[in-house]
Amino acid sequence: MLAFAACAPKPSPLRIAAAADLRYAMDDLVKAFRERHGEVRVEASYGSSGTFFAELTNHAPFDLFLSADLQYPHKLAEQGLVLPGSEFTYATGRIVVWTPRASAIDLERLGIKALRQPAVHHVAIANPAHAPYGRAAEAALRSLGVYDAVKDKLVLGENIAQAFQLVQSGAAEAGIVALSLARAPAAAAQGHYWEVPVDAYPRIQQGGAIMMWAANPGAAQAFRAFMLAPEGRAILKRYGFSGE
Repeated sequence: MLAFAACAPKPSPLRIAAAADLRYAMDDLVKAFRERHGEVRVEASYGSSGTFFAELTNHAPFDLFLSADLQYPHKLAEQGLVLPGSEFTYATGRIVVWTPRASAIDLERLGIKALRQPAVHHVAIANPAHAPYGRAAEAALRSLGVYDAVKDKLVLGENIAQAFQLVQSGAAEAGIVALSLARAPAAAAQGHYWEVPVDAYPRIQQGGAIMMWAANPGAAQAFRAFMLAPEGRAILKRYGFSGE
């Protein structure tokens, strides 16, 4: 009779719920992380932080939450849904006005006033109801005095990545998007951007936490440590995130 060796169960993948502004930066983060932790399989899902927050209050099966708004992890912690002491701040985000490269609008000269131009019929932003970058965009429009002029032009993406896609696809002539998306290699050749002054909108402090029911808490802790280490911070900085 042949004897079969018992097969060790494969470790659970590291499941990350990540804010949509991290979509491109995460590719580099995961690649660098896997060079040091090749045994860990990372599965990242992207969406609006508010939507993930709602799902996580119902125990959505994620190990690690990377939010574009520090308040969402805090609220989960208040409900006892994250591992004690696992909350962390990993970056501060920035917003920009982005137009396709083929656009004739002089974005560098006009800045935020470009959105008032007759050639701009639609301005894409993330939905302020549940996307931190959407709230920042709306606040910037108001503080810079152009909200009333452009409010009827606004088209909403479910999250900041979808808002960016609206401009990339031509469904909107301009958008207020995350600097991290505008700096992605794939987007750099597609358009131009103008950085919105940081004092025009509330600080976008981005943070995360490890969920109480994490199936792979060790991998989640390792990824958290990597993001906060010099190499992880350098990757985030490359995409326009400032460190904390």
